[in-house]
Amino acid sequence: MANEVTGKINTQYNKVEDFFHLQQENRRLHRENDSLLNMLPVNFVRHDTGVQSYQDTNPQDSTGFYRRYFLYPATVTYTTVSSQKNYIQINRGSNQGVKDGWGVINSDGSVVGTIVNVSPNFSQVMSLLHVQSRLDASLKKSGELGTIEWEGKNPNFLTMVRVPKAIQVAKGDSVITSGNNDITFPKGFLVGTVSEIGVDNAQGMYVLKIKPAANFFNLQQVHIINNVDRAEQMQLIKDTKLKVDAGNNK
Repeated sequence: MANEVTGKINTQYNKVEDFFHLQQENRRLHRENDSLLNMLPVNFVRHDTGVQSYQDTNPQDSTGFYRRYFLYPATVTYTTVSSQKNYIQINRGSNQGVKDGWGVINSDGSVVGTIVNVSPNFSQVMSLLHVQSRLDASLKKSGELGTIEWEGKNPNFLTMVRVPKAIQVAKGDSVITSGNNDITFPKGFLVGTVSEIGVDNAQGMYVLKIKPAANFFNLQQVHIINNVDRAEQMQLIKDTKLKVDAGNNK
């Protein structure tokens, strides 16, 4: 009888010990995945050597490529899927250098959303499951561009619009970030796959139902994308608008 009781206690102890070992292993794998994501070629670009040279403070390799994007790991503190305007909160904020407009991907590299507000230690992410969300995307096979939206009803599907009927598309085709708005997302991160193919006859365009690659019902570990050139790009956009507006007022 004593041996039986002792055996049960040991079994419960082993279960608890296995649980903590599993948590440690998950953290180790996330750190390893973070390192691998940072080595993706899409995170690096080459400076244009045809322009006036300047001192580049970004790390670069011997071939002249410099790091344009850097990924930071973060943990999801809460997420919603049942509203028309869903948000995800993560445990990184302005104290960690995070800013509005940065992109967020899941730990497997699938697109999650964009940071729209930050506090000292947390950030609020506008999920792709948000009726105001717009994401430039492309069909991986053809390269055709479109826009990812959400209609605010079924959290299991997104919608891709503005895809011309002239191109070939099939169920199961991958949809990726297009790189057209590379201020937020570099090209090539998976958004989802084509689930249904519809047509807007009035516009002569496809309306594609997209199954998200990210599991929004179980987001835990994510990565924040910092575009090192973002400030320069945003300043150029602002300055151009002021310059053009000033010219039009003359």
